[in-house]
Amino acid sequence: MAVILETTLGDLTVDLFTEERPRTCLNFLKLCKTKYYNFCLFHSVQRNFMVQTGDPTGKGRGGESIFCKLYGDQARFFEMETNPRLKHRKVGTVSMVNNGGNMHGSQFLITTREDVDYLDGQHTVFGEVSEGDDVLAKINEAICDNEHRPYQDIRINHTVVLDDPFDDPAGLADHIPDRSPEPTKEQLESGRIGADEAIDDAEGRSQEEVEEMLEEKEAKARTQILEMVGDLPEADVAPPDNVLFVCKLNPVTQDDDLEVIFSRFGEIKCCEVIRDQKTGDSLCYAFVEFEKPEACEEAYFKMDNVLIDDRRIHVDFSQSVSKVWKGGPNAPKGGQKSKFELKDKTKGAGKQYDLILEDEDGDEAGHSKEKGRDADTSQDRRSKDSDSRSRHDKHKKKHRRDSSSSEDDRRHRKKHHKKERDSNTDRTVDRRRRDASSSEDEQRHKKKHRKHDRNSGDESHKKRDRHERDHDRHERDYDRHKHREHRSRSREKDLKHSRHEKHRHKH
Repeated sequence: MAVILETTLGDLTVDLFTEERPRTCLNFLKLCKTKYYNFCLFHSVQRNFMVQTGDPTGKGRGGESIFCKLYGDQARFFEMETNPRLKHRKVGTVSMVNNGGNMHGSQFLITTREDVDYLDGQHTVFGEVSEGDDVLAKINEAICDNEHRPYQDIRINHTVVLDDPFDDPAGLADHIPDRSPEPTKEQLESGRIGADEAIDDAEGRSQEEVEEMLEEKEAKARTQILEMVGDLPEADVAPPDNVLFVCKLNPVTQDDDLEVIFSRFGEIKCCEVIRDQKTGDSLCYAFVEFEKPEACEEAYFKMDNVLIDDRRIHVDFSQSVSKVWKGGPNAPKGGQKSKFELKDKTKGAGKQYDLILEDEDGDEAGHSKEKGRDADTSQDRRSKDSDSRSRHDKHKKKHRRDSSSSEDDRRHRKKHHKKERDSNTDRTVDRRRRDASSSEDEQRHKKKHRKHDRNSGDESHKKRDRHERDHDRHERDYDRHKHREHRSRSREKDLKHSRHEKHRHKH
């Protein structure tokens, strides 16, 4: 069961899940059969997310089900099917759009990325794109506005039902046309640039106009980049037309000199030579702000390549938007209203700077000329500024001394702690070495003592054994001697007895 959607970019073949979503597939097939989707716009294209169509009005708020044609307005929508649960896992998943209250009409969407799980349960999956992935990729790459509406129309021209397993409801035959109908006037007016209309910006333009158009596009792209990185308050901001940029100045040229030279063209609001913030040396360029743009334009035409202080200067209209940044008269709404800047208050001093807060009108303090200013008041203010600078310098010096002394103390304590740790480490190592040497000496002494005891014990045992052997031998010799003496006595006694017996017998 499949349907071919013939679009202005190519054909999409949709396979339907008729067994899992019978009511939704029946609605979709019968709408295709009645040519309801012919000339419907892809009114929403969200790149790498989904594309949406199915609304004949092309606005995304219309559409009705096939049951509305058969049974009236009470059947304009039908309930979504939730069982079995199908998920938006693949690119090309086709789902019926939820019109609110879990009701469906005619609008459907096609996903252009995988695993769009937050659409699960909100919209009813009833098919998938089986052929035409390249066409779906083209639709996905369409250029759209902020509301995801393509600038050039992408439409469904025709629908072809390849297989329909459902019988036509009663009365549907009256709504099936014999041939594809022509688009209505409302359908044609709902788009923007025609789908078959060629887009060529260079058509009917000369070569110079085309180059100018390309330069404008590049300039706009650069300004948008500067806006994103924070160098411009707005992409469409323009520099003031009453400020003149002067460069190639001699380093000795001062603000007063330029003001006198350029004042012949008109009243000057501000004239400032830009200087290095650290050294106070001139950077050899300046900005001259006139009261009227006409004076600035006249100075531009007459002062270019003029010799000033043995240098031929170059003038041009200023490209700086610092006045706009600072909240001047040309500042955009919501822009920055004030800004801190370092300025040279004393002309020619070179190294004396002060922190100045600019006025909301954009006039820089110390450079704007106010008529009727009281000299005593300005003198008092300068003296107060000098006093405050001197106090500030004293405070900074004191802070530096305190910070340097505290830093020296920290370094000294750190060095002292390091020496103590090193000495403690050395004492610990020496103690361990002494303990190790003493333990080794003690072990050697014990070993020697054990050896001596063993040797002395062996000698005593030998002596004792020798003594016992001598004693035994002595006893044996004594017993042998006593035995011999006893035997000799008994022999003598027997001899005497025998002589006595002989003598007695003789008698």
